[in-house]
Amino acid sequence: MQKLLIAVVFVIAAFLPGLAGAENAQQQKMKDCNAEASSKQLKGDARKTFMAQCLHAGAAGAAAADNAKGSALPELSSQEKKMKECNVEAKQKNLKGAERKTFMKTCLSGSH
Repeated sequence: MQKLLIAVVFVIAAFLPGLAGAENAQQQKMKDCNAEASSKQLKGDARKTFMAQCLHAGAAGAAAADNAKGSALPELSSQEKKMKECNVEAKQKNLKGAERKTFMKTCLSGSH
C-alpha cells in the first residue's frame, strides 16, 4: 500500500509543472483579451461577446501559435469571420443590450 501511495505522489508531481504552464497561458490570454476589449472600449454584452470569442479563439489556437512562433497569424475560421461580420453590422445599427443580443443570436445562426 505504501508503494502505491509513493507511486501516486510521483505521478502527480510529474504533471504539476505542465498544469501550472497551462494555467499561466490561460491567465495570460485572459489578460490579453481584457486589454484588447478595454482598448476597443467595449462594455456590456458587446464586451461579453468579444471576450467569449477572444478566449475561445485563444484556446483553439494556443497550441498552433506555440508551434508556429514568429509566423503570421492564422486565418480566421468561418465562425470567427461570421462573428466579426455580425459585430460590425450590430455596431452599424447601433444596437445595444437585449436588442443587440437578439440580433447577434439571429445573425450567428444564419437566420439573418
